[in-house]
Amino acid sequence: MINLRKSALASAVLAAAIGLTGCGGSDSKDSGETPVTPPTNQAPTDIQVSTSMITEDTLGVVVGALTATDDATSGHTFTVSDERFEIVDGELKVKNHLAINFEQETEVTVSVTVTDADGLTFTKDLTLNVADVDAVAGVNTYEFNSKLGEGSSVSYTGQTARHALSAEIKHYMGLMSVEYIETNGIMAADVRAKLDALWGDYAAVADSSISHLGSDLSAYKQKSFSEISSTGKELSGKIAGNDASKMYQDWLVAGTFKGWNDFGTRAATPEGLVEHYFDLFIAQIEKVNAGEALVDANGVAIAHAYITPEGLDLVQLVQKHTLGALMFSQGADDYLGEGLETDNKVAQKESAKYTALEHQFDEGFGYFGAARNYLEYSDEEIAKKGGREDYQGKNDTNLDGVIDLASEFVWGNSSNAAKRDLGATVTTDLTAQAMLHFIAGRKMITDNHGSDLSEFSADDQAKFREHVFQAVNAWEKAIAATVVHYINDVIADIENIEDGEYTSAEFANYAKHWGEMKGFALNFQFNPYSPFANHESNPKKDTVGEAKFVEMHDLFGDMPVLADADAFAQYKAQLIAARDILDDAFDFEDANSENW
Repeated sequence: MINLRKSALASAVLAAAIGLTGCGGSDSKDSGETPVTPPTNQAPTDIQVSTSMITEDTLGVVVGALTATDDATSGHTFTVSDERFEIVDGELKVKNHLAINFEQETEVTVSVTVTDADGLTFTKDLTLNVADVDAVAGVNTYEFNSKLGEGSSVSYTGQTARHALSAEIKHYMGLMSVEYIETNGIMAADVRAKLDALWGDYAAVADSSISHLGSDLSAYKQKSFSEISSTGKELSGKIAGNDASKMYQDWLVAGTFKGWNDFGTRAATPEGLVEHYFDLFIAQIEKVNAGEALVDANGVAIAHAYITPEGLDLVQLVQKHTLGALMFSQGADDYLGEGLETDNKVAQKESAKYTALEHQFDEGFGYFGAARNYLEYSDEEIAKKGGREDYQGKNDTNLDGVIDLASEFVWGNSSNAAKRDLGATVTTDLTAQAMLHFIAGRKMITDNHGSDLSEFSADDQAKFREHVFQAVNAWEKAIAATVVHYINDVIADIENIEDGEYTSAEFANYAKHWGEMKGFALNFQFNPYSPFANHESNPKKDTVGEAKFVEMHDLFGDMPVLADADAFAQYKAQLIAARDILDDAFDFEDANSENW
């Protein structure tokens, strides 16, 4: 077969050599020969990918090599319109921080454009099927067989019990509308005793029903707290400062805990703030007990005792602060910090099927709150906003007829990760990033049974540390994105109330969203890996650091603004400035920050 382009090139060279053109040569008209015309470059006519299958649950997975049908065989460049994908060395791949989830979508269509060396283009939509990968222990589910006996080596029931206690406090406080208090004869002293028990006396509540799950608990394996974990699971014992082991800060030293100024009569510590919130709540109930009407600073009725006249939603502040000062602190700073320096050779205790290192890592994961088959859910299902009916934040994975709260239920920040992924304008995948790095890190511990972390090879130590960092980073980004979400809600709420004409419900929304914003924003200081931390594990210590954390909270203040139009306008500007701090700290896309 003759290559026409090469043949034409040879003719042109020959013509130049024998002088068919140029000075002294014969004109083609005189010779009777037809002039040689170089062929016109044609645009590419097709694009192929070497495989049309995407493997799910794999960060940065390569789809396949791209080729083009063209009159030229080289010089092609490819681009892809779907921002989840990129092209590296001629291969179509998912970006490194993203994974495709079969439960989210079974098919993906991407528009790929090829450009040849002369700038001519061709675009084609490629339809890619998503491969549904079976749930496999240590690959896409958080499950690992014991090297010390038969069965699983995974255990973190204490963390689940504390999640349940925190949710119970939120539920109990949330019942306290003025109407509920008056109708049921609720007395402030009884409420205080109940809160003190849920917070700090596990023995007193251990056999109580987990009422936040509903009145019918037949669908759950554990119906009381003691059925999750038997003894000693007080929230008070694990909040930052009270459990001093493995903490990078001494939270009982005055001035260490930042972001809040008024602690009433309580110590300026993480637990002191919880107690202060409880004090404010009880004072509101005492007013109802005394027949005093609850109203805000503008005289608008307050329907719920957990909302103060200053606009503090104490339900949200208690729960969100607990998620940070206890769950995030214990997970990121304790178990996934110094806790990783423990033994990986023998059973942690008699009859245990796990080493100390395995258990420390599991406990860190347990505070994130994900179900063990988290990747088998869609984001809508994790967030309870759609999808399969039997995957709404929980799933009977082992088909035993009941939900195991310690393995088949979604708790805490793992739910927020999915909510923010759903709300992202520019795609994020905080759920996959956190879960896949948690699984990969734990797998390295299991695969290296018999060696402590210090005895891993240098490469393996670096890989392991990166898995830990990326898991915690996704966890914290879920918190940060949630703060941004509530900044946007608070700004929208201000537009409803800034004229001074608003309803009790509008005031309650403002208080709720402000409490969620402020409560979550206190969380960052408890993570040594955080861009806001004053710690060597913070890669942004010199560019963001603790000073920016304090600046952000100064912008938020200790209560929402309730004043005139000028004050509201200034406060909205402060909220946007705080949002910009979070954008810089976590490298959020502007489109996400503005729309979350």
